[in-house]
Amino acid sequence: MNFRPERPSDDLEINLIPLIDVLLVILIFLAATTTFSRYSQLEVTLPQAQADASTVPAMLNISVSRDGVYAMDGRLLSGNTTQDIVHALQATARNPDTALVISADAHATHDSVIRVMEAARLAGIERLNFATQSAQ
Repeated sequence: MNFRPERPSDDLEINLIPLIDVLLVILIFLAATTTFSRYSQLEVTLPQAQADASTVPAMLNISVSRDGVYAMDGRLLSGNTTQDIVHALQATARNPDTALVISADAHATHDSVIRVMEAARLAGIERLNFATQSAQ
């Protein structure tokens, strides 16, 4: 007894593997060429502000040479210890908003620069900037 009906031999069959391959190639192409834009949920209009030239804080410049010699605002410091730098900073920085610009030689030791940063902390200077030279 045969419960299966006989099928004709000319059944059409769709092969899905090439179709999946083509869809994956299209998907990769779309992912590679799509530009992603950030759209904001909110329209925000930023306020405008103008800086007042009278609010520019006082700036101190300290230079660190390759040999670990310090100069503040163009004059050499007598000592190279942290306490010597602290005394020089306290004598010069009267304003609490004073910013310190550290100009260190590219070959200055890490210890020399850290010594200036520690002295600034002990002198109560909270704003430190590092001077750099732009690549040409």
